[in-house]
Formats: sequence, structure tokens, C-alpha cells
Amino acid sequence: MPRTFEKSFTQQEPIPEAAIGRAVDVMRTGKLHRYNTAPGESSEAALLEKEFADSLGVEYCLACASGGYAIHIALKACGAKAGDTVITNAFTLAPVPGAIDNAGCKAALVEIDENYCVDLTHLESVMQKSDSRFFLMSHMRGHLADMDAVVELCKQYEVSLIEDCAHTMGAYWNGKPSGSFGQAACFSTQTYKHINSGEGGFLTTNNKEIIAKAIIHSGSYMLYERHGTVPEVSVFDDIRLDTPNYSGRMDNLRAAILREQLKHLEENCCRWNKLYDAAEAGLRKSNAITLSNRPDQETYVGSSIQFRVDSLKDVNGFIKNCATRGVELKWFGNSDPQGFTSRYDSWRYLGTAPTLPNTLKILDRTFDMRLPLTFDESDMETITAIIVEEAAQADCC
Repeated sequence: MPRTFEKSFTQQEPIPEAAIGRAVDVMRTGKLHRYNTAPGESSEAALLEKEFADSLGVEYCLACASGGYAIHIALKACGAKAGDTVITNAFTLAPVPGAIDNAGCKAALVEIDENYCVDLTHLESVMQKSDSRFFLMSHMRGHLADMDAVVELCKQYEVSLIEDCAHTMGAYWNGKPSGSFGQAACFSTQTYKHINSGEGGFLTTNNKEIIAKAIIHSGSYMLYERHGTVPEVSVFDDIRLDTPNYSGRMDNLRAAILREQLKHLEENCCRWNKLYDAAEAGLRKSNAITLSNRPDQETYVGSSIQFRVDSLKDVNGFIKNCATRGVELKWFGNSDPQGFTSRYDSWRYLGTAPTLPNTLKILDRTFDMRLPLTFDESDMETITAIIVEEAAQADCC
């Protein structure tokens, strides 16, 4: 009998007991709304904002209802207007182009390279040919491009960089945290991200005007002084009257759950990387499997792993055979969106899709696998052995 794997790829670790206790305390007060505070009292949301900003080493943080919402208002707060073009990488998840559409903007898509990062040569070409003032850079599935080169290109072409760090919370480039390179950055706390509140997110920046606009966009009801990181009140004098309310605040219950998890982020990043390194070592035993190269400058967080089987003929058969043995793989090359995966040419609301042959070629044989912290290194040995065996038995050239 061939070996099988029994654990779930979607089962997360329990919320820490300290976080559950803090959440229960919030429920006992009834003060779930972030602005429901007594004089001199800081809400859980405000405290979380201060703690996350401090952990990232930035001035300002806004706690939001979701990471996608944070991207939407980051674009607006950075000055994007209806009809503007926003550059973004073609390999990302649907909330990224969705946020661009929500801001009334048009997307200009950029090729990726074989390491799942934005192709810097094509990025420069798009910057040269478009009139875009914004680059919404998705660090998709935790892969950091050469951030020094990206920042230099943005400076050269006077493009504002907004980072989507949904998969890179806790990652670094040359010792500098992901999310600290651009005018603004956005993070997600959705269940499958690095801290878990079901839904939620952060917008971070060092720019006082951007954070003031974002706070008003989030729905401050002129209670902006109750935020955990807030510029001087005078910054809001005109912004509070000129900026629409989109109501996307984080509540105190989710903030309470996240505050305790944030304390364990660094430790959990190390745990993910042990799983990633074990998975990578197992997959490298197959000559049919290609993994990305992680540059020395990158300190990654391996909460998922991506690999290609370029010689594979029957993709669906390979996925089905792995699933039969308990290994859940996702495929980003399918022209028909499945679950959270979708290919850029399926986002028809963006208009006619550009021809991006390298991206299509890479995604055509790219598989994605979550590495939940409910797994251990011995699980990685079993999982990767199954994948290697199925890759060898598949209908390959």
C-alpha cells in the first residue's frame, strides 16, 4: 500500500489561551466598537496599532477590516484617482486587482520571473510606457524581489510604491522589514496569514498625510485622536472634510485576538521556516521538480511553498493522485478560477488581458502548498515523498 497523509492542510493552530482570555474580557465589557472608550482609555484596536507599528519600525499603523480594504484605501490615500493606472504584478491573488478596481483605477500588469517575483526588466518597460504614478507590489506567496532595485526604479520614474505584504509579515530584505520600503504597506490577518483574526488587516506608513486620509477613509467619525498612532490634530484640519468615509474599521474583539499573537510572530516565523526547509529538501530529491531560488538578501517566511513540474503532461491527474493520498496542492495555471487561485486573464473586469507569455509559462506548471503550523518536520518527509513519487509516476516527457 502506498503511504498516505492524514492531516488537514486548512486546519490552523488554536488561538492562544491568552488571546481567548483577552477576547472574553472585551466581550464582558460590551465595548466591541473601537471608539467605545472611557476618557483616558485606549481601545484594543488602538493598542494593536501602536504595537504593530513598533514591531515594524514605522510611525503609523491603521487596523482595518481586511487586507484588501487596506489596499483600497492605501491607493486612495496615496493619491490615486478614478481613471489612474496602477502597475501591479500579474501573479497575485484576486483582492489586489479588486482593490485597484475599487479605487476606480486601471491595472497595468507586469510579468513575473522564474522565482515568482516581479520581472524587473518588464517592470521598467511598463513604467516607461505607462503614465502610472503607482506600483502596487504584491509579495505573492512570500517571495521578495530585489527591493533595492525596485525602490531605485520607483525613484527614477517618480512612481509611488505601495507594498502588499499579505504573505510577508515577518520577512526582511537586507535586514529591512517587508512593508517598510514604500509610501505605504498593507498586511492581512485573514485566517491563513501569519497572525489570525479570521478577517482583518493593517495599513502602515511613515507619511502623516497618508495616515490621516486613511484614518478618515476607514470611518473615524472625527474620533481620529483615539487611534494608537496618529499625527498632530492640525494635519486633519482639511483632510477630515475632504475625505470620504468608507467604513472599514477593525473591531476590538479581533484586535484583542491579534495582540497576543503578535507577541509570538517571530517564533512562529522560525517554525514555518523549519517546515519550509524540510519541504524544500524533500522536493529537491526529484529531478522533475523545480523550486525557486531564494536570494541571500531575503529573510523569508515559509508559510507556503511553490514548485514546478515542467515536464508534466497531465496536471489534473497529478493533482488528483496527490489528493487521493492526502496531499492538497493548488494550481495557479488553470484558466478557470478554482478556490482562491486565479490567473490574471480570468479577471475580465480589468478589460482585455495583456499577453504575458513568461507568466503563463511559469504558472502553467506551478503548484502551491500551504504549510500550516499544525504540521511538523516528519510530516514534511511524508508529504514530499508522496509528491516526488507521484511526479515520477505521472505522464512526463
